[in-house]
Amino acid sequence: MANVMQRARAMDWRKTLATYAVLTLGGIVLASNVALFLAPSKIAPGGVSGAAIILNHFVNFPVGVMMLVMNIPLLALGFRNLGRFHFLSKTLYVVLIYNLGADVVAQFLPRGVSENILLNAIFAGVVGGIGTGLVYRAGGTTASTGIISRILQLKTGIPISQVYFITDGLIILAAGIVFGWEAALYALVTLFVWGIATDYILEGPSVIRTAFIVTDEREKVSRALLEQLQIGVTAWQGEGMFTEQKHNVLFCTVSRPFVDTLREIVTAADPNAFVVITHGHQATGGVIASKKS
Repeated sequence: MANVMQRARAMDWRKTLATYAVLTLGGIVLASNVALFLAPSKIAPGGVSGAAIILNHFVNFPVGVMMLVMNIPLLALGFRNLGRFHFLSKTLYVVLIYNLGADVVAQFLPRGVSENILLNAIFAGVVGGIGTGLVYRAGGTTASTGIISRILQLKTGIPISQVYFITDGLIILAAGIVFGWEAALYALVTLFVWGIATDYILEGPSVIRTAFIVTDEREKVSRALLEQLQIGVTAWQGEGMFTEQKHNVLFCTVSRPFVDTLREIVTAADPNAFVVITHGHQATGGVIASKKS
């Protein structure tokens, strides 16, 4: 019994260390993003980092320190409304590395890697999304306006995407007034790419396709898919809402390169089948077609 408890504690420690290692990496990546791309090009894609870059235009004060100063009241707000110490532990750790690290890494990294602002805007989104995705995967947050957005969403019921649009939109609007409207457009590019990159890190590449097949030849289609693609099929009965006719609905998962093959197999087995292919990010268990026999 004692050995089991010791192993469990050791596993908990390894899990905690791994979590904080990912949080540390995410914070460093975000800090490097500010130093390499955002601050030198005056790109302000919302959030506390954007607000600090705008303020830095008027006050010659380190961007990272300004980010931390603005985050302190937001952390207090989140502590009160979003889970107290459960919320604070990982978030505070990330904020310290991200905010203070932005000024530290700026001493060692080149101030900008390109004069092309479009390249900087795109790579700021990619690198920022990678950092944010790592932090989220480890169960942390980057604080910033996300705290305000989450609280407003809980209080008002407004979808959080719309709240983000308001909070980040106000900062981008301010960037347009201060740096010019072209700079605001580049900030929008960064914000868009940032979101895509974050989703990619969180969910992985979309390499899975799911297929819904409506057919009256259930056995024939299922057998063809099993024999030619080696995939299992789940079936249930459906009913046309207008015709009130019974049909079979088949569901299966296939790797992206075999979508056309699946469609050809289904059509050959039942030319009247109705096939819908959708995107999927992850699939666990079962059998997914990944190679031909």
